[in-house]
Order: sequence, then C-alpha cells, then structure tokens
Amino acid sequence: MAELDMTSPLLSSPSSYQPQTVLTVYDDQDYEPSNLQSSLPTTILHQNHNHGRTHNENGHHSSPNPYEFLRSGGFSVPASTTVDPFRNETPFISGIYEVIKIVLCLPIALARLVLFGASLVVGYMATKVALAGWRDKQNPMPKWRCRLMWVTRVCARFILFSFGYHWIRRKGKPAPREIAPVVVSNHVSYIEPIFYFYELFPTIVASESHDSIPFVGTIIRAMQVIYVNRFSPTSRKNAVNEIKRRASCNVFPRVLLFPEGTTTNGKALISFQLGAFIAGHPIQPIIVRYPHVHFDQSWGFISLPKLMFRMFTQFHNFMEVEYLPLIMPSDHQKQNAVRFAERTGRAMASALNVVQTSHSYGDLMLLMKAAQLQQDKPWSYMVEMARIESLYHISSLEAVDFLDKFLSMNPDPSGCVKPHDFLRVLQLKACTLSEEIFGFLDVEKNGSITFKQFLFGSAHVLKLPLFRQACELAFAECDTDGDNFCTKKELADVLRHTFRELDDDEVQGLFNLFDTDNDGRISRDDFFYCLRKNPLVIAIFSPRLLRKNLSKAGDKMLDDIV
Repeated sequence: MAELDMTSPLLSSPSSYQPQTVLTVYDDQDYEPSNLQSSLPTTILHQNHNHGRTHNENGHHSSPNPYEFLRSGGFSVPASTTVDPFRNETPFISGIYEVIKIVLCLPIALARLVLFGASLVVGYMATKVALAGWRDKQNPMPKWRCRLMWVTRVCARFILFSFGYHWIRRKGKPAPREIAPVVVSNHVSYIEPIFYFYELFPTIVASESHDSIPFVGTIIRAMQVIYVNRFSPTSRKNAVNEIKRRASCNVFPRVLLFPEGTTTNGKALISFQLGAFIAGHPIQPIIVRYPHVHFDQSWGFISLPKLMFRMFTQFHNFMEVEYLPLIMPSDHQKQNAVRFAERTGRAMASALNVVQTSHSYGDLMLLMKAAQLQQDKPWSYMVEMARIESLYHISSLEAVDFLDKFLSMNPDPSGCVKPHDFLRVLQLKACTLSEEIFGFLDVEKNGSITFKQFLFGSAHVLKLPLFRQACELAFAECDTDGDNFCTKKELADVLRHTFRELDDDEVQGLFNLFDTDNDGRISRDDFFYCLRKNPLVIAIFSPRLLRKNLSKAGDKMLDDIV
C-alpha cells in the first residue's frame, strides 16, 4: 500500500463527478433571493434553449423538449439529501444485551403498565370534573378549574415515570408568559406533549383527529386546544387567527406549537409550518433530546404499540429539555413570517447540532404510501416536499396521487421505472414523441426515471403558464361538433396527427384514460381532470396545437393574466 501523507484524502475521489449538496447559511440581512440564486452552481441554473434541447447538469444535450410549445425551457432536479428524518434507528430488538434486558424488565413493565393505566384513569376523571358545566370555551378556563387540572398534571408526571423517565434533565427556564406568549419545540415522540402538559399547561395546536382519541381527547380539550385540519386552507386560516387572538391576550395560557407538524427521529429538523410565526410575537424555542445507545425513543417510522413496549422494558429512558433564549422578531420579520421561521429554525438546529432539511409531513405521507404498497426502499420516495410546494405549489395530497401513478408503473427494487412501463401506464404508443416525453424526465440519461424526476417534471409542466390554455385548445380540437363532449372517433382523429398508426386497442386505451367517469364519452371536466392528473400527456396534442399557433393564443392569455 502506498504511503499516505497528512494531505492525502482518506477516501479516494470517485472516477466521475457526483452532484454534491451545499448548505449555505445567511444572516438575516444577507438572506435575499438574489444572493441565494447567485450561490447556486451555474450548471444547475443554466438551460440551453437552442433547437428545443435542454442542457443537463453534466453538460450533455438531452433529447428534444416535447414541451417547448408550452415555452418550457426544461427543468432540473435537486440532488437528494442523504438524511432520513423519519427513520427509527432501532426498529427491531437486536443483540443479547437488549434481549436480556427486556426479559429482566418484563415484571417491571407490568408494574409500569398498571401505573400508567391508573394515572390515566385518575387524570381523566379529574379532567371530567374540571370540565363539567363549562360552556364558555372562547374565554380562558376559570382559575378554580385550572387548580383541579393540577391533579391531571401530576398524573402526567406519573405517566412519564411509568415510561421510564424517572428524572428529566432541564437546562434553562421557561420565560414568563407575558414575555414569550408563544413557544415552539422540535417533535420527536409522543412524550413531549405529556411533558409540556405537566410543565407548562399551555394551549396547544393539534390535529382535529386527536379529539376522538379515548381519554386523551378529553384531557387535551382542557388545554383549550386549537384544532386544525392541515389539508383545509380555511381551517388553517382559522387556526392562525385563533393563535393571534390568544397570544395577544395575557389571560390565556401560552401557546405551544410543534412547527415541524409531525414527529421526526431528532437527527434533523424538517421544514417549519408558519402558524407560530405569522402573529409576530416573541418566541421561546425549546429543544428536546433523547440520548440513547441501544434504544431509539423517536416516534419515527415505527408503530406506537411497539414503541410503548420498548419504553416499558427499559431500565431508564433519558430525556433532556433545553429552553433557548427568546427570539424577538425584527420589524421586517413581523411582516415576513418566512424569515422569522428561518431564523428560529437556524437557532434550534444550531443548538441541536443538526441540519434542517426541506422535508415535511408530505414526505411522511409518501413514505407511508410506499411502505403500504410494500416497496423495497420506501424512503427513496421522499422528495423534500417543502421545496416542491414552494417551487410549484403542489400539495401533499397531489404528490401522493402522483406517487400512486408512479407505483402503478412497477418500479424496480431501486425505485426506478423503465420506458416500457412508463408508456404502458400513460397509454402512450411507442414512437419518437413518447421517447422524447420519457427523455424529458430522464435528466440523468440513464434509461430510467425516479419518482422525484417524475414528480418534478409533472409539476413543472402542470404549472407552466400556457398549460391551461393548451388544455382549452386541445379540448376544442377534440370537440369537433361543439357539444362539449368528445367521442372516441373525435379523439382518434386528433391523435392520428401525433401517432400515424393507431390501432383500435390503442385508441381505446387513451379514451379510457380521459373518460374518468366511465360513461362512454369525455366531458370537459373529464378532459381537464385527466390532464391535471397526467399533465405529461398534454404533449400528444402538440402537433395539432402547433398548427393553431398556441403561442399567439398563449400571449393573449398571458396578457389577460397580467
């Protein structure tokens, strides 16, 4: 082996260039979009528009762009992060030490289970008494009722004890409610809400589904919980208004939010929701750590019963809570919740010594969907949804729909789809245009596509300014008799401008794709619904639309938008 000096790399360089992830942290004054754009590699930002070809990150020319008629200059796919914020590191019992420990702790676990059940029942009964006859839920809970809730709070501490948290290390102190009406915390397990209930007795923001949990639903109602449906814009808006109202009134308890919106494994912070930051009140961040060697206590991608059993069968579970200094919003941050959230996130990530990624609850939805359908590597389907939502305004539910479509293409164990299966699901005939559509997504030019490429490409086409205009014109071309319906024959006549030799089965396949309600004809709603779910398919109408000079029609539409 050759001698190595102090300047030699420990790992040899790879033979070919591999994209790297670069994290740039800005101060508040320096964080401007122009600064961010200038920091990106020019190979990522550059697009070569000559002859309708895109220029990929490795400098190779791709196939012709089938969406140039929509004024698409191509798209780029950010490099995937290697961080998985939802993976529990110890999902299974492994090692002789863990097996022996669990066997020894089984009698202790039974005693803990009894303590847990008794504490839950006593706390529930005390809460029922405290809530009895209380109708005015829009105002703070009367003091005498709050005093009764101390019984439940003490029961909460016994519940923590039953889970093995015999002592909890604290660093710092909670600021007075008058100074910090809002507190935010990272979210690793179901343990933090129990701890904060005992320690702070705050008002919390929680999913509407929590209200129906036996025992727990009653107890959190005593915290005057602010319910929110994360998928309802109206519900989110109402929740923000309620947060503002309660944070601005000192007679209410402080408001506690978990801005990540879901639990992680504590190895990273994921993107923050903005509800805690819109009001512009001073915020005290709190960070929670669970030091461990043999048992990861995070409620990541692991079932709740299994996690509870593992907690019951530990000698002791460690938990550390650190109250960080207050973060006071500057004048411009009171008007810009995104900046305020970023500043808070940087402070919490720095204290935890972790990175903050662009993952969100949407990534957990994708992970669970892939796991439900028994994919070999379900974590490979996470795409950092916060970035997708920011770039293309694609919701998590829409992303899950695209994942359904992608998984129907039978991806291989590595999560990649080959051209044949791609064309089969989209009912596309193998031809030059179909190859160009696949090549448009295959940005790495390796003959297969990943879900991230499929999602980015579909979202890119869907959000092009001319996309809706193209859908309008395409339906008008198909509706030759003007009855607002498209028959199989009308669709076939239009498609033969694209596919010269279409047999009846191929026409029927495309007709079934567009006939979403299966009534034997394609209505305007059917047509638009299909193209929204399958935006890449709009390219099959391009030969006919180019004859109609879509560009001029699009210019008129853009003028209307402006």
